[in-house]
Amino acid sequence: MALLQLKVLSKVFDLNMNIINNWKFIIILCLTLGLAPFFPEPHLWGKIRWISGGAVGMEFKDWFDVLFHGAPFLLLFRKLLLVLIKK
Repeated sequence: MALLQLKVLSKVFDLNMNIINNWKFIIILCLTLGLAPFFPEPHLWGKIRWISGGAVGMEFKDWFDVLFHGAPFLLLFRKLLLVLIKK
């Protein structure tokens, strides 16, 4: 039973690694989750401006929001580094 569970976990892990290493998936994440909502300006851009202005009044939820919207771009940066290191 434990061996079956290990095989299932192994396949799930491999599937997850394939997804986070997929260029198309990462770009879609960056364009949707990373930039949403789009109007009047991308949300992440507004948060970055807020932080660069001193982050006055930012609460925990705002920092979590920066991490949440910035995660796709961290994946993109990670993927770019992996590709450059392999060359």
